[in-house]
Amino acid sequence: MTHMPRLGITLGDPRGIGPEVTAAALSSFSGMDGIEAVLVGPRSLGEVEDHLEGVPRETVGDWDPTGGERLAGLLSGRAIERAVAMARTGEIDGIVTAPISKTALRAAGYAHPGHTEFLQELAGAHEVTMMMSAERTPLGGPLRLALLTAHLPLRDVPSVLNVDLFARRSRIAIEALRAWWGIERPRLAFAGLNPHAGEGGLFGDEEIEVFAPALARLAADPGVEILGIFPGDTVFLKALSGEADLVVTPYHDVGLAVLKTIAMNEGVNVTAGLPFPRTSPDHGTAMDIAGRGIADPGAMRAAIDLCARFCAARVAAG
Repeated sequence: MTHMPRLGITLGDPRGIGPEVTAAALSSFSGMDGIEAVLVGPRSLGEVEDHLEGVPRETVGDWDPTGGERLAGLLSGRAIERAVAMARTGEIDGIVTAPISKTALRAAGYAHPGHTEFLQELAGAHEVTMMMSAERTPLGGPLRLALLTAHLPLRDVPSVLNVDLFARRSRIAIEALRAWWGIERPRLAFAGLNPHAGEGGLFGDEEIEVFAPALARLAADPGVEILGIFPGDTVFLKALSGEADLVVTPYHDVGLAVLKTIAMNEGVNVTAGLPFPRTSPDHGTAMDIAGRGIADPGAMRAAIDLCARFCAARVAAG
């Protein structure tokens, strides 16, 4: 009998579009398309509750709109904590997280800058790599990214991005491509840090001093194809044309600006390096449109699809 993936879906900030895109995404599944969903979050979500009726729920408290930012952050944080606890005990196979507000999380007393760092600590993972995926794009093939640094001020990136970190986080992404995406020999292209990938040191030497030796380490693995270092303004064409399975980027926006421009409603955030799959729609809380019935559930649907695919791959691998 085939194992049906059981996904824990955290509902995110109750003031945002997380609950409604979750409801819409789940309603679009035919017979849940071979998955089981467990909602993790607060009760009392107003009109959205009617659309979530019948889906199993792990409650973490009651939402009261008068509670404001702090209560929203507290309930968001509790949902993440509960979902990770369920994943670690095997109650669920993977986690899909709806968007949270980082400022609300901070107002509730949580010090983590975002989901990625919070999940890493709760799961006891030594190191993780933030990945992004749009398995369907209007410009050709899929676009998958690995971010060597994530929620970090741009001015700090050059000092943090050393050879060891570069190689470690790239390897985490490579392993995710093998284990979760089923790509046995991944092909990687690397976005340079500087204009024109440094132009031989003319516009910066990180590509020579950091990138080159890190790529040499990675190339020692015969199960990886290193395509090289390319300027950040052209490297993504390698993926969209089908030449690369992954583009590794040195900082947050150089990759996400491209993915969100061409595949906003298909983009999925993946945390590689956790002991269980975790995905999330690659958009924010969008509080300005919450409750108006116009939020596109496409990215949430894609996140659920991808998490289920990863869980199935884990089961198949034993």
